[in-house]
Amino acid sequence: MLTVAHITKTFGTVQALQDVSFDVHDGEIMGLIGQNGAGKSTTFHSILNFLTFDGQITWNGQPLSADDYNQIGYLPEERSLMPKLTITQQIVYLARLKNQSAKVIKPKIADWMTRFAVKGQPTDKINKLSKGNQQKVQLICTLIHEPQLIILDEPFSGLDPVNADLLKQAIVAAKNRGAAIIFSSHDMTNVEEICDTLVMLRNGQVVLHGTVDDVRNQFGRTRLFLTTDWSAEQLAALAGVKDVTAIGPNHYRLQLTDAEAGPAIFDAVTQGHYIQEFSQQPPTLDEIFRTEVEGVTHE
Repeated sequence: MLTVAHITKTFGTVQALQDVSFDVHDGEIMGLIGQNGAGKSTTFHSILNFLTFDGQITWNGQPLSADDYNQIGYLPEERSLMPKLTITQQIVYLARLKNQSAKVIKPKIADWMTRFAVKGQPTDKINKLSKGNQQKVQLICTLIHEPQLIILDEPFSGLDPVNADLLKQAIVAAKNRGAAIIFSSHDMTNVEEICDTLVMLRNGQVVLHGTVDDVRNQFGRTRLFLTTDWSAEQLAALAGVKDVTAIGPNHYRLQLTDAEAGPAIFDAVTQGHYIQEFSQQPPTLDEIFRTEVEGVTHE
């Protein structure tokens, strides 16, 4: 388990992190979210001991050792491969920096290239690959030694939906073998789909922390989707309805002022009869992200 406890970091007069704390358990995926400059990369760099900080970071209750760092897989936001090396040479080079032998790593390369649908051969040079395939090779470099702690800084950036799904499968597979995983993303759909927990930073401070469901439910079930032959004007006139959006024929999204208004709206619209849809939900992570970035408070 990774424990980040009361981390604070300043760069001159800029407070990059302020009293940041969280745990990432074995077999757990945590999403670290926040707008640009919120402190996500600084948090990663603190874990990796790239910079000094105030506070404490431990792995299984102890300060991270050199051996522990060999068990970390890190994908930086700024991708960096050596263009004149072959795929095999690049993967083996980075693996050896993690104290992995070429004898162990080389037999795994073809399988990992298949997993990520890399177009090319292990003997192809990096500079002959497309940008997308270069990115997938860097992902292989991060994961091939089966690290126990995986840190991914914007791993989905630049990936099309098909390749993003391949990465999600690899992340979930690493979780299932017991790895602790933390990744940052601006795409809340990715966070919502595969994360167990999330931490949101704003101006270097933790403003949200918990399971994805718990975080969403903090904001109340104030979104209501329903199918009805009522008009938008009729729906808007109901008590507790703040806003009505038509999203299809007879299909509406209602924003409620109070989640407790749901049962009365249900009774009014259905009048004891069947309707195809009535679904009361909390806001999406994307909506919550936008709210928190703007600094809007919630109950």
